[in-house]
Amino acid sequence: MNGAVSSWDLSIGVDGPGTRFVLFTAGCPLRCQYCQNPETWRMRDGRQATTDEIMAEIGRYQRFISVAGGGVTISGGEPLLQPRFTAELLRRCHDGGLHTALDTSGLLGARADDAMLADTDLVLLDIKSFDPATYRRVTGGPVEPTLRFARRLAELGRPTWVRFVLVPGLTDAFENVDALARFVAALGNVERVDVLPFHRLATAKYARLGLRFPLADVPPPDQGLLDRVHRQFRDHGVVSI
Repeated sequence: MNGAVSSWDLSIGVDGPGTRFVLFTAGCPLRCQYCQNPETWRMRDGRQATTDEIMAEIGRYQRFISVAGGGVTISGGEPLLQPRFTAELLRRCHDGGLHTALDTSGLLGARADDAMLADTDLVLLDIKSFDPATYRRVTGGPVEPTLRFARRLAELGRPTWVRFVLVPGLTDAFENVDALARFVAALGNVERVDVLPFHRLATAKYARLGLRFPLADVPPPDQGLLDRVHRQFRDHGVVSI
């Protein structure tokens, strides 16, 4: 089976536990203001690769990532834009004894059937904001499909890490963070929340692509803001990293 992919890489501790083989699929329906990978926005900008080709590449690192307590993460872009391709890769990795993770915004969560999720050991769910108006301002899309997918993952008991990018003046409102913390605490399947400090490292990448980085003038969050947000999650009994 063919899919459109942007790239693949190895990461440690960022895209799931241990050392990971991370596949970045091409194509995403959202346009997050802080997106660090604008080269993955359009499927036509990716290259076609077969699942056999990807599995062969994974095979080169399989022993190393297994010994290092890692696995394979399918990321993007948005991997659920290509659900059959993503499902086959997850199934083959899972059947091969590799820990599997799916990194998704959840917008297209309805495309992930129960069989796909059964082959997924961990879901990395990017909840960009809890407040609907803020979510639309950040991403251009609605938040409800993501929240609906989060509830479904909880019903299925699928282990989940929530990812939340903290952007001063955009996602940092006390009420927004508090509502997200309450929501996550009630799910019961979320092992942790990764609070990801916004940064501007992609500014040069946008320039090379002839694009304007919307948040080029926004500073990263300071330690005081980070401490406040972590405290809010902690106050609701949620582990945040």
